[in-house]
Amino acid sequence: MPRSKHPDPGADAAEGPRAAEPLFDATRFLDGAHDVTKPRSRALSGYYVLKPFIPRRVQLGLRRRYARRRPTDGFPAWPVEDSLVHLQAEYFRAEMERRGVDRIPFINFWPDAKRFAFALTHDVEGPVSLANIERVLEVERQHGLVSAWYFVAEDCEIPRGTFELIRSAGGEVGLRGLSHNGTLFRDRASFESQLPGIHRYLREWGAAGFRSPTTYRNAGWMHELGCLYDSSFSDTDPFEPQPGGCCSILPFFLRDLVELPITLLQDHTLFEILEQRTADIWISKADWLVEHRGLVNVLVHPDCADGHRLDVYGQLLAHLKGQEGGWHALPREVASWWRLRAMHERDFAGRIPAGLPDSVTVAHALLVGDRIEIEA
Repeated sequence: MPRSKHPDPGADAAEGPRAAEPLFDATRFLDGAHDVTKPRSRALSGYYVLKPFIPRRVQLGLRRRYARRRPTDGFPAWPVEDSLVHLQAEYFRAEMERRGVDRIPFINFWPDAKRFAFALTHDVEGPVSLANIERVLEVERQHGLVSAWYFVAEDCEIPRGTFELIRSAGGEVGLRGLSHNGTLFRDRASFESQLPGIHRYLREWGAAGFRSPTTYRNAGWMHELGCLYDSSFSDTDPFEPQPGGCCSILPFFLRDLVELPITLLQDHTLFEILEQRTADIWISKADWLVEHRGLVNVLVHPDCADGHRLDVYGQLLAHLKGQEGGWHALPREVASWWRLRAMHERDFAGRIPAGLPDSVTVAHALLVGDRIEIEA
């Protein structure tokens, strides 16, 4: 995939690495923001006000027309925003020059020297989604994979045994807020009024993760959700109600909350808005993420899971499983690993101390010609 064209958003934060930091933080320049939200057009804002009153067929027509006109080559670019990938390489290059070496050790991004990680997630929208859970689980079962499922707590009744079905298949259950009405991050009062209910459902469900309805987000508030991780930020997505993204293909922290960015295009956008019939866009982006040792975080809605789309989803699963060096994990496992890694990274001085888990390994950034390469 081609390198994106964009201004240098990290110029201020990338003035130079600090010697006390053994590894560049791929989201440092986003400190205080952690998200590049593109402003909505007046037309899009008006659409979401009127959406409840617009027939479904007309909604799709309007979204498709908007998608065709939406620029994808600004910042953050789509389908790939590579600012942080290149900024990370420049950090390693600067550190090598400063130290007079051609290799820099750091704690591997993923456990057991894995090359990349991938997680499968699903947002359950209502009765149709609930009815399709078993169909989606069966596709994943055929590939020996497991997934996380996020439920809205109070919009519709969740049938008895649903959580047990998912957990018995090896999956995890997460929360998508109290309602899908988009009010959680509307203002501070709305957020605070819903927090007690969010905390209660997280406890009652034994849920470690959260995803915001409609993926609305506010980086400054997410840590108050009271869970291990959130997964409401895309790395880059110009088609969402809150377009833009965090630009990161690795997890990062919002205070003590681990953020797991959604790094593949959502299935509804792929099939309904862009009217694609194949997995090509998914696979192309996944290959780029694998190349750069990132997190492939997949979001599929079971209400979109008809026969053809399940076949396309299965093609993506087969492709991911066929990539060498992949770590397939539930989101809660990815978040727990990222916390463990960060804890040991603070004390890292070139080698892993004795007594740490075998999964924590050392990688090296190498200068090969004029390129930076990673050796796990």
